[in-house]
Formats: sequence, C-alpha cells, structure tokens
Amino acid sequence: MNGLRYITVALTYLLCATALAQGVTLPEVERVVLDNGVVVVLHEKRDVPLVGLRASIRGGAVSDPDGLGGMANLLAGALEKGAGERDAGEFAEAIDAVGGSLSAGADLESITISADFMARDADLMIELLVDMLRSPRLEDDEIRKLRERSINELRAAKDSNLRALTPIYGNGFLFAGHPYGNSLLGDEASLEKITAADVRDYYSNYFGGDRLVIAVAGDFDAAAMLENLSAAFADWPAASAVLAAVEVPVESTGRSVLLIDKPGAAQSYFWIGNVGVGIDYASRAELDIANTLFGGRYTSMLMDELRTKAGLTYGASSSLRREAAGGSVAMISYTKTDTTIAAIDLALSLLEKLRGEGVADEMIDSGKNYLLGQFAPKLETAVQLAGQFAMLESYGLDASYINDYGAAIAAADGEAIRTVISEVYPTTDNLVFAIIGDAELIREQLAKYGPITEMSISEPHFRP
Repeated sequence: MNGLRYITVALTYLLCATALAQGVTLPEVERVVLDNGVVVVLHEKRDVPLVGLRASIRGGAVSDPDGLGGMANLLAGALEKGAGERDAGEFAEAIDAVGGSLSAGADLESITISADFMARDADLMIELLVDMLRSPRLEDDEIRKLRERSINELRAAKDSNLRALTPIYGNGFLFAGHPYGNSLLGDEASLEKITAADVRDYYSNYFGGDRLVIAVAGDFDAAAMLENLSAAFADWPAASAVLAAVEVPVESTGRSVLLIDKPGAAQSYFWIGNVGVGIDYASRAELDIANTLFGGRYTSMLMDELRTKAGLTYGASSSLRREAAGGSVAMISYTKTDTTIAAIDLALSLLEKLRGEGVADEMIDSGKNYLLGQFAPKLETAVQLAGQFAMLESYGLDASYINDYGAAIAAADGEAIRTVISEVYPTTDNLVFAIIGDAELIREQLAKYGPITEMSISEPHFRP
C-alpha cells in the first residue's frame, strides 16, 4: 500500500509540475539602456523582503589573452578580494554582517556578479557592486594567492579528479584554435605567467559601461533603483579593447583521438563528441528531451546500458554545451582500464542506436515530466529571476525563450525529436575522442578509433 501511495504522490507531483511549467512566463520588466550602453532590467517583486541582482560583463574566457588562459576567471575571483575603501576582509565582513551573499564568477562568454540581500540592505548591495565593478583593488598579494590556489587545484585534480578534467581536454582538442576550446580555469603554464599587473591591465581594457548588463528583481522601488544605478554607471566609459567576434565553429570530420597518458591509472576516463549547436537553437525543447533520455539523468540510455546492464561504470552521461555561436555535444564516462574498449564500443553503439531509432516513444512523457518538473522551480526567487533577465540580455534573446519553453516541451513528439537528433548528434564516423588512462595498456587498442595524438597528464596544459 505504501508503494502505491508513493507512486500516486509522485505521479500527482509530476502532473502538477507539468501543468505549472507549461504556464510559466517571465513577469514584465522595465528595461532601460543608458547613453553609454549599460542595460538595466528591473522587476519589482514584493512578496518577500529580498532583492536579487545579476550583473554581467560580456567577455569571459573567450577573451583571455593568448598564452594567459584563466585570466577572466582569475579576475572574477579577485573582484571579491576588496574594492573601494574596503580590503578583502572588510569587504567580506560587510556582506556577512547583513546576512547577504555576493559572488563573482566567470564562464566562457561573460564575467558575472550575483547578489542576494534583504530589501533593507539594497543600498549596501549596490554600493558593493559599484565598488567591485568600478574600483576593485586587485592587489598583488590577493591575486598571487588566487593564482597559486588555482594552480594547486589543477595539479590536485590530475591525481584525484580526472572526471572533471576530461571535458576540458575534450573541448580543447575539439575546438583547437577556436576560443571555445579555452579552459575557463586556464592551465598550469598559463597561470604561472599571469601577474597582478596583467590582471589589472585586463580589467582596464575589457571592463566598461558598453558591456554591462544589470538585472535586479525583488522588493524595491524601480524608479529609485534606476536613479541609483544611473548615478553609479552612466558615466562609466566604454571598454578600450575590442571584443573579438566569435566565429561559428566547424564540425570535425572523421575521427581523431587524444590520449592523455597517466601511467598506473586504474581507470580510463573518456569524452567523445563533436561540435553541437548554440544557445539560440530553435528546437531547444526537443533537444533537451533527447539529451535527458540519452544521458542527461540517472535513468538514461547511457546509464542503463553502461552501468546497470553491463556493469562497466558507476557513471555515464551526455552533455550539451551551448554558447552564443555554437557548442559541443558529448558522451562522458569512465571504466576500469581493462574494459576501456568495451565501454567505448558500447557508448558508440548507443549513439548509433540513438541516431537510428531515436528515443523510445514510451519514454518521451517521462523525459518531458523530468524537464518540466525542474523548470518552474528555477524561476521562483528574486535572484533566479535576475539571473534569467541578465542571461537573455547577454545573449540577445527575448522573453519567448522562457515563456514558450513549457509549451514546446509539452508539444514535442517522437518525429520532431528524431529530427533534432539527426541534426545535432554526430555520426560515429565523425567523432573526437579524449581519453585519460594508462597509455601503455590501452594505446594499441585505441588506434582502431582513429589517429592518436598523445600527451602526458603531467604536461602543464590541456591542449597538445
């Protein structure tokens, strides 16, 4: 009886989540573009006394200078280490004293600042934001500590977290010569070269009003907030360095293998993929369903076959990385050294099955419910909404990107999903492989997948 009750409750939850997600739309916003290019998006949300903010500077790791990979990420970390009249300790204390949260981070195409404060402390939140963006301290000692920590974390990962490194090697090899192959973290060699003066120069060249989006949602007066933000940023000059346009990446043809040798490794870690689609791909809903069922959740084709049935791994997944000009699609897993070929062959056979047969019709509703059940809860809080508003502005997308998603998921059918699979997922003849493992034990067998490029895990970079 308890089992039946659980199933009934779970089904009721999924049906409610599905109905809710289909009706989710973004609220109306006030959007203002200042004369210097700063975009301000405001939404009053008075249900709870909180204010959420997301500020985004276009750039990110795609604009890392040649040979200085990890620069954007290092700068993002340094923004938290003191600004204006506050040193690192005083800056952190100002946030903690009011129970707020404020952090900076970088991704491939932007540097972002996220904040979540009580409404009564909104003025402090804006003050700290202005200091971070316009007068960060960027002190030598703080940058040195961040850089050394990043280097040590990368070195440690080569011993204890190879799963996290496999996509870095894979995307670096796939996007050779393209900025989408840049490692967000940089690498040991590039980080060793970066000085505090380099970080300050990068900040001076790439930060400016013409690249800033600020989105605020929550319990505040929109007119007063706009006045405060305008006073703070309307006179911020444009960035001095040109932000180079990112070209659409070209799909890799044929097969190629990057083998990263880690002598004595008990397991092999692999990433197999090719160029995918960008964030504005029209059939996003159908693609998300396909990816969910193929390898985007625990109960997926890859997990079911590689782990549950074959016992070759504890984890297998598929990934969709979508940026402004394109992205990558990949299968990722790991296995014991002596089952490397068996696991890779099985993954390839599942990719062939996906392309040949699509996903099982009886699983489509399950995939829809999974996605819709996760969709609405991501649009509830003020800081979540601010993040969505800033994302749409940064990528030049309109509200329909969110508003139409639930309905598109609900309307997707097997034929449309199969069409998307054939468009996005590569054939097994056109694949890039990145494999970390004991080369002496697997090199000869891996040759059947294509010409091998080899490097050592000890090399201080992620590209051959």
